[in-house]
Amino acid sequence: MPRISAHISWLYADRPFLQRIDAAAASGFKAVECRFPDGVPADQFKSALVRNKVSVLGINTPQGGEGEFGLCAMPGRQDDWKKMFAQTLDFVTAVGGSAIHCLAGKVDAAQRAEAEKVFVENLKQAADLAAASNITLLIEPINQRDQPGYFLSRLEHAADIVAKAGKPNIKVQFDIYHMQIVGGDLVRRLEQYLPVIGHLQCASVPARHEPDEGEINYPAVFEAVDRLGYTGWIGAEYRPRGTTEAGLGWGRAYGLKPSN
Repeated sequence: MPRISAHISWLYADRPFLQRIDAAAASGFKAVECRFPDGVPADQFKSALVRNKVSVLGINTPQGGEGEFGLCAMPGRQDDWKKMFAQTLDFVTAVGGSAIHCLAGKVDAAQRAEAEKVFVENLKQAADLAAASNITLLIEPINQRDQPGYFLSRLEHAADIVAKAGKPNIKVQFDIYHMQIVGGDLVRRLEQYLPVIGHLQCASVPARHEPDEGEINYPAVFEAVDRLGYTGWIGAEYRPRGTTEAGLGWGRAYGLKPSN
């Protein structure tokens, strides 16, 4: 049966950040994930996890400056990336996280060849640092409709980057929402790329609401995930139609507790 984690940068957005961990636990979630929680002390984050007996999975590297969406593949920003990654690694290690999603950034078409070299080299160096704390690095293909200019949008490209980096603790974050928009054929591609997939996420397409509407048959996809032997978590990363609790009916079969 799928294990569902709460992406608390998206869910429970009507509450202060740390209270979202309390709310997730009350809704039956046993794990959380999030963007980098700027301004949240690591010790307070850890205390909220311990108090609720909840695990923390992946945390994103910071997005960077205005209009940016990560720095890992940005030519000329390698020093900034190293500082940003060190900050994230320190936080994730302190709170007991298991993964870091390395945001690649938005790259001009003319820079793509150089950006790929930068991306691979930055990931290799970061992977060696993360390995000492048994932390996995995740890279995620993100569709161009939501993030125009983002360096990584195709699953096949992400798998190639993982191969070029050649580090066992670099994996692909397979967000089913993005993968449906960029390529579809979800079950076949899950089967083909499962060895390099480190985490799954879900949301409806096209609205990015709860995974109980739209064009993806999530019960069939989740059944295939089980059949293929995936044992990790599936992150609920969507915009609730109303309150988060009211929309959790889709997850009742997976241990979640809707309010209605």
